[in-house]
Amino acid sequence: MLKDITLGRYFPGDSVVHRLDPRTKILLTIAYMIIIFVVDELWLFAPIAAFMYLAVLAAQIPIRYILHSLRPLRWILLLMFVLNIFMVKEGKPLVDWWIIYITDEAILRALFIIARLVLLIAGTSLMTLTTTPIALTDAIESLMKPLKLVKFPVHELAMMMTIALRFIPTLLDETDRIMKAQLARGADFETGGLIKRAKSMIPILIPLFISAFKRADELAYAMDSRCYHGGIGRTRMKVMKYSSIDIYAALTMVIFCAGILLIR
Repeated sequence: MLKDITLGRYFPGDSVVHRLDPRTKILLTIAYMIIIFVVDELWLFAPIAAFMYLAVLAAQIPIRYILHSLRPLRWILLLMFVLNIFMVKEGKPLVDWWIIYITDEAILRALFIIARLVLLIAGTSLMTLTTTPIALTDAIESLMKPLKLVKFPVHELAMMMTIALRFIPTLLDETDRIMKAQLARGADFETGGLIKRAKSMIPILIPLFISAFKRADELAYAMDSRCYHGGIGRTRMKVMKYSSIDIYAALTMVIFCAGILLIR
């Protein structure tokens, strides 16, 4: 299951989406998230899902990568579906037996919440799969540059966010290796009650924390040995520039959002 988490992972490619300026991708993702929250009808998620599917095809990313990003959250999605079914009491009753009371409005509300979360996860996964962590750092810092006028540590914040994002897949791979090593030594993580299974995670968490602190210490030494002192006077190997592709992508998003709002 750990390998199914795609957050922070980069899928190399040379598609149209990969060549977009990272600032454009961040702004388009924000617009995509806003339009998802603006939509208030379940059927309106159909054109949004079709738009996301076309974006995935344009990025030349196998659809299984997007679906894998949903697998770790399947139990949370199921729990939210069940809670919405039993919490919403409005609408025409479909099941009224003993303490079970389910209405048509409850089912529609549950499907609405699930569809919104799935589309949100798919959109953010597409951005991280097509953008390198370094490009994300530069884009976040560039977009937050006006905050420097009020002495806000823009570069440091962008660096911390990107390092955290970058080390998510690294820590997941490390966790997977530790689990396999413990299983090879006879560890059992599946049987027993909740307390026993929680205690069985200790041989995983302790080495993982030690490894994480060691990586952080090594990273600090590496940055210090390269005379890193924040963003003052720093230059970049790749200078970000907007191109015609970014203009076309922005116009496409504007037309799409305007169409959704008109339909709504």
